[in-house]
Amino acid sequence: MKYRVKYRTTHPGMSAVALVLGVGLLSACSSVSDLTKQRVAQSETSVQQAQQTLGKSEQGAVELQQARDRLNAAKSALAKGQGNEAERLAAQAHLYAELAMARAQSADARKAANEVLASLDMLRQETERNTPKQR
Repeated sequence: MKYRVKYRTTHPGMSAVALVLGVGLLSACSSVSDLTKQRVAQSETSVQQAQQTLGKSEQGAVELQQARDRLNAAKSALAKGQGNEAERLAAQAHLYAELAMARAQSADARKAANEVLASLDMLRQETERNTPKQR
């Protein structure tokens, strides 16, 4: 005598539960880590600091715009759940912001050095005028 056992592969309502679990699992896989969110936030802070450092200076403006563009792309990737892409773009935004600050600070230092050299040159010329010439 053969026993035939009929297995039920689906239970009424099981497909809805499986669907909910599947969607939950997919969203868990595509969710972005807190570390990635933190890195994007840190990049945003870097971009803001660069903007404050530059002020109205033209030096570093191109790099600052690139930093903003990368930051916006990182935020977009974050919203789409693309963690790796968001981290990569956030790192680029941070680096461009640092480069913008370095260029602006370098320009400021160069300007200050030129002013000091000009002052020294004026002092030298005055000293030469006021010093009696030896015969």
